[in-house]
Amino acid sequence: MYVQSANRYKRSIPITTHPTIVWFRDDLRAADNPALYKAGLRAAPVICVYIREKVNSLRPLGGAANWWLHHSLKSLSSTLSSHDVRLVLKTGDPLEILSKMAGNIGADHVMWNRRYAPDEIDIDQKIKFALKGQGLHVESFNANLLNEPWEIKTGSDKPYKVFTPYWRACRPQSAPLDNGYEPSFKNQTELNVTSENLADWNLDPENPDWAEGFSEYWNPGETGAREQLEEFLGHGIDGYKDNRDVPAQPATSFLSPYLRFGEISPKQIWRTLDDRFGDNFSVDAEKFLAEIGWREFSKTLLFYADDLSEKNWKDEFDSFPWRDDPQGFKAWTQGQTGYPLVDAGMRQLWQKGWMHNRVRMVTASFLIKHLMINWREGEKWFWDTLVDADAASNPASWQWVAGSGADASPFFRIFNPIIQSEKFDPDGDYIRRFVPELKDVPKKHIHAPWAAPKDVLEQAGVTLGETYPKPIVDHKFARERALSAYKAMRS
Repeated sequence: MYVQSANRYKRSIPITTHPTIVWFRDDLRAADNPALYKAGLRAAPVICVYIREKVNSLRPLGGAANWWLHHSLKSLSSTLSSHDVRLVLKTGDPLEILSKMAGNIGADHVMWNRRYAPDEIDIDQKIKFALKGQGLHVESFNANLLNEPWEIKTGSDKPYKVFTPYWRACRPQSAPLDNGYEPSFKNQTELNVTSENLADWNLDPENPDWAEGFSEYWNPGETGAREQLEEFLGHGIDGYKDNRDVPAQPATSFLSPYLRFGEISPKQIWRTLDDRFGDNFSVDAEKFLAEIGWREFSKTLLFYADDLSEKNWKDEFDSFPWRDDPQGFKAWTQGQTGYPLVDAGMRQLWQKGWMHNRVRMVTASFLIKHLMINWREGEKWFWDTLVDADAASNPASWQWVAGSGADASPFFRIFNPIIQSEKFDPDGDYIRRFVPELKDVPKKHIHAPWAAPKDVLEQAGVTLGETYPKPIVDHKFARERALSAYKAMRS
């Protein structure tokens, strides 16, 4: 864990003429970046590198996350340039790249911010050991969490498996003690290091440009992150505790992709809340902070898991009788299930690269429990289509819905997509926005159009099975089938 006092940094950093390499990963910001800040304190040339790692054990980013990465790297490069610092892009094995770069420019320090997936930790430990063996000074820091996974333990010195006591222990000791770290650089000089061209990475889709609409919703980069936080605090946080479940309202923070790529840190968010609320956080601010806590909890689960995206946290689910249903899965991915709230969520995901959290739960429950398709298939789809696809939050959330995860919703809690729709989208505004073929259906019938009178559908221009699909599975039948499968697994 990096020290909290900027003055302590300044006392302990020797001034040197040897360059420092800062390796960026999921921390694509200049402000409140401890590795970058400490590199600047050395009063020596600093060069930054982002490596597109070619390591078999690492999970490749999905398409939507690659779109975000492209624009985030452009933003970061521009920010660093304003400090006369270069962002170098490389592809390959990070140890080879860092070792060669350090030798070519005479660097004596390499710094980065830590990551927490087991395979990432293994890679970083091997790199740190090898570089130190070459005489380099290597340091790593906590840049993206309030607390690192090993810092919050139960009274018996074990990691928490339930969120509420975890957050109860975490909350009092998580408030940032510092004012954040703004980087400052001296003695910058041009270093002879070649960089790859971002456009050659083909992260931004072109033929076809399926992400064309993303820029309407998102502004990747730390400037966009700060603007989004201010927008949320100005217009969204009041009433957040209740309104966050209403998908038609702009009542969520929309900060998840910015957090995922480290364009803003949880400590920056907490400091901003402190500036607004002081010592008296509102119930809405506390609820929002607890959502940041859920992200931290997921990182802890990831840290202690073998493979959170593949292995059931509860091994009793290893024998669950999943169904093979390619047609059902295709209908789900395309938002053609015949259940309006499910279809609205899946279409929002495709248009925006993001889905409202309440609807994420409903759509995931539908795939897992109505269609009985393996949660891993849904997790993979979200991994490829979410701009905020995160190695911890994505699989942890899918396992939560499936009942196989830590502190999970019981499998027998099966969301009724009709009741969920009536409760959280009572006027059908969210459905109409993303399922326009139902826009003229009265709110009384929009949640279950198959049950509407024929003349109502005719007047709304809806022909079931033609302009909008009939339900691909009956809710009552699906519920009973899922409960029977769960009972069989338990026996």
